[in-house]
Amino acid sequence: MISIDSMHEHNHKIAEYSKVLSILIRNRELCDTQVMCDIFFNYVDAVKEHLATEEKNIYHPMLIHSDQSIKNTATQFMSGSMEIKRVIAQYTKKWCSKKTLRIKNHQLFIEDTEEIFEFVWNRIIDESEYLYPAFKVATQQQKAA
Repeated sequence: MISIDSMHEHNHKIAEYSKVLSILIRNRELCDTQVMCDIFFNYVDAVKEHLATEEKNIYHPMLIHSDQSIKNTATQFMSGSMEIKRVIAQYTKKWCSKKTLRIKNHQLFIEDTEEIFEFVWNRIIDESEYLYPAFKVATQQQKAA
């Protein structure tokens, strides 16, 4: 079973990528560099990996728990994961091709990218405040049983 500390480490890594990228994306010339693309796709991959890790390790103990509020929390976060995946897929379809960025309108790219960062950041906050505490309760009660 995965530890909450490990999930927080994932979130920290994602936050670091977004902080660095939010500065880099403002410079149009940097957006065309391979280094920028590498960091950008590391961010996207880290988000996808994080969501996959949650699906694999976090939701099951919560969904089988007797407390309906814990089940509901898992269901809400699973739904949110699907939405994040959908939004990221649309975003990468619009701005990316074969692991490179295709930026025709730099200002719109900045706006769309900042929206993604905010969307993912809000999810990270919600995980810390709601998902992980509910997961701890669910797993502690299972261990006690």
